[in-house]
Order: sequence, then C-alpha cells, then structure tokens
Amino acid sequence: MLNPETPPEIDASRWLNTEAPIALSNLKGKVVLVAVFQQHCPGSVKHGLPQAERLNANFSGNEVAVLGLNTPFEELAKQTDALESFVAEQELTIPVALDVASGKDKELPKTFAAYELQGTPAILLFDRQGRLRRHYLGQVDDVRLGAEVMALVIETPDAPRQQSIALERCLAAALVDPNAHHHHHDGECCGHDHHHHHGDGASCGHDHGTQTKNDGGNA
Repeated sequence: MLNPETPPEIDASRWLNTEAPIALSNLKGKVVLVAVFQQHCPGSVKHGLPQAERLNANFSGNEVAVLGLNTPFEELAKQTDALESFVAEQELTIPVALDVASGKDKELPKTFAAYELQGTPAILLFDRQGRLRRHYLGQVDDVRLGAEVMALVIETPDAPRQQSIALERCLAAALVDPNAHHHHHDGECCGHDHHHHHGDGASCGHDHGTQTKNDGGNA
C-alpha cells in the first residue's frame, strides 16, 4: 500500500531532457510536481503537459522541480518507440521519464502501479520533505494548482506538522471545492480515477476516489 510519508522513487527505463537520471530523494528541499501522461491521451496533450510547462516557466527551479512521467499502460511498444519524437513535437523542456514496463502482459508499469494511479493525466505533488501531498486525476485548474504549489513553497523544509496543517486550512478556506462545480474531464482522461489528499480533513478535495490519512505532518 502506498505510504504518502515515504513515497516510492520513479522507476524509469530512460530519461529525456536531463543529463542524468533524477531521484526524488535528491530533490528534497524543493517542491516537486510530476505530470503523469500518455502520449495518445487527449487530456495529457491538451491540458496536463502544457500546464506542467507553464508551471516550470513560472516557478524558480531553485524552489520547484517539474517532471514528466510517461506511463504507457496502453500501446506500450508504440509509446516507448515514439517518446523522443513526442517530446520534441510537444516542445517539452521539463525532464521526462519513461516508466519501467512490468514485463508481464496486462500488468501496469512499475511507477504507475507503485503510486496506485488510475489513469492519465495525473499530477503528483510533493512537499519539501519529499512527502506526497496531492494526487490528482484529470484536469486541474491552473489557479488551484498554482496556489497549492505556492503554499508548499511557503512551507519551510523542516516544517512541523502544525505549520502544514495551518497552510492546508488556509487553502481549504480560500479555494472553492471543485465538487461544488460538477467538475468533469470531457472524456479526455485515459483511465484504468483517484486523488490522494492527506490529512485530518482540513485540506481541499477533488472529485476522484478516496482520501487517505497522513500522520506524519501533512494536513
């Protein structure tokens, strides 16, 4: 079972747009956003990846790291062979990892499975301590996501639990719950649906799946 306090590493068979493989453990101290995508997924191409590029362009790389993760659970061979041309065609500048295939028929890619992902596009958002604080499936509004990233930037690298809880409560009070607006994805998600939200019920939710508790400092 996924533990948001100690999330797994990205298990990648190759990386693009970076000189060396990237480990999440080496990014502690920064806020990290991972945009999970498939190359043929309309939501990934139209929303997820452009949003990741916008975030990368608007936040300092000293504070926020934005990564892409291609997790082909459909058309595996086609996506694997086409990744380099896809990255060039989409003019992606963020580092992009290719998830490791399980090697077994009908089994999910390794990182996709380790994070209990349900489809694409998805967003994984980690705080400065390396804890998984958000897990979204589908399109997320730019303002909402930018506010959540900024809140994690404001947290200190060794933020105590009470600081995290206070910031999460501010977010919950300031951001409108997307459930109230009948949020939908226009059929553009490619899925196998779900969102992790960590804490004591104070932070804002999303309209996919379950909420999970996090006892190690997240609100």
